Amino acid sequence: MRLAFCVLLFFSSFFCVSQNQYSKELSLLNDNDLYTSVYRDRYYTNGLFLNIRMLSKNNSNNTKTKKIHSLSLGHMMYTPKKTTIAIASLHDRPFAGYLFTRYKQDRYYKNQHIFTFDVEVGIIGEAARAKELQDFIHSIYDYPKVEGWKHQIKNAFGLNASASFLNYFSKISNSTLDISSLSSLKAGTIFTGISTGFYSRFGLKKLQHFSNSIAFNAALSNSEAKKSESFFFLKPMLHYTLYDATIQGSFLNTGSTVTYELAPIYFSFELGYMYTSGKRFNYGYTYHFHTKKLKSTNVTNTNSYGSIFIGYNFN
Repeated sequence: MRLAFCVLLFFSSFFCVSQNQYSKELSLLNDNDLYTSVYRDRYYTNGLFLNIRMLSKNNSNNTKTKKIHSLSLGHMMYTPKKTTIAIASLHDRPFAGYLFTRYKQDRYYKNQHIFTFDVEVGIIGEAARAKELQDFIHSIYDYPKVEGWKHQIKNAFGLNASASFLNYFSKISNSTLDISSLSSLKAGTIFTGISTGFYSRFGLKKLQHFSNSIAFNAALSNSEAKKSESFFFLKPMLHYTLYDATIQGSFLNTGSTVTYELAPIYFSFELGYMYTSGKRFNYGYTYHFHTKKLKSTNVTNTNSYGSIFIGYNFN
């Protein structure tokens, strides 16, 4: 949503000269389908994530380069394709909102492998206040009133955990192109599934080591100066979903009136660009594409949305 641009400009208004050695980062990530089409407002329609990352002071394991802790506050919003229709039977996916907090730890190894895990606690349903947020934004820009939130997924507790491993292919990578495999697992009361695929960077200049790159939220250090980066990235993934409470409703509260079965296997890819001058700010844009995630005769076979990222490094 366009409100995010105001927040991004607020962040960008700060400027400070330093040694380019930073141990903390405050970042904002906004997902929205308006970032790929000014006419589209459907399915995963908005996500807003505020993150703070902190470099660990204890990296005693000789095989690790660094460890970074992060805390996040996130909000995700889902709607049908036609949000102005109030009749539940015409919704091609459920209305849903999910509000959560997350702790995450990233471990970066000298061989350029990365292991991450996180735990999040939240709430799905009316308590997430997705209806109120969308009504507020639509009133600012005089968009049509959204109908149908009374049929949204019902309130339920959210507890989720996930882990991922990125494996660097050194034999087929070089200073301006690298390729890695990526596998992840998540389980909990909101999302459960597994994913596998690849991640590749295409540098417009020499690529930074994984443990120092903004690609992996790793440009934090007490000993090395932050360097400039400019690269494109590609991330194709194959997913197998076992459970999605935003589509099926929560098993902790089975009172949701609009639910659908999963289309358990789907494909996605991300194409994006990231940049930093080597000073305090990091920037990024990502185009997301995926095939259909649920068994609904009216839902489109593919969907897309965009992400805008800005990070501010400090000590």
